Amino acid sequence: MTNTVLLVGRIANDLTLIEEGEKKSCIITLSILRNGEYKCDFIECTLINDMASKTCEYCKKCDLVGIKGRLQCDEGKLEVVAEKVTFLSSKTN
Repeated sequence: MTNTVLLVGRIANDLTLIEEGEKKSCIITLSILRNGEYKCDFIECTLINDMASKTCEYCKKCDLVGIKGRLQCDEGKLEVVAEKVTFLSSKTN
């Protein structure tokens, strides 16, 4: 069996890099349209270390990204832990 999640959506929050010693992390919320509907699902994803740093540096709210990751359940909370982030588009000024 495999535990793999693939998501494509727009970043719905302002990105903040959290540094605790040598560990870096960032939590992003993806806004993902449901198939054939005008409703969105908001999914929180946790990024760690270099992936978190690069995403905070190059992406911002409303950018389109793809995430490959896994589902993880800690303390009763189900979360997506990103293993790869693909920058699909960004809004340039």
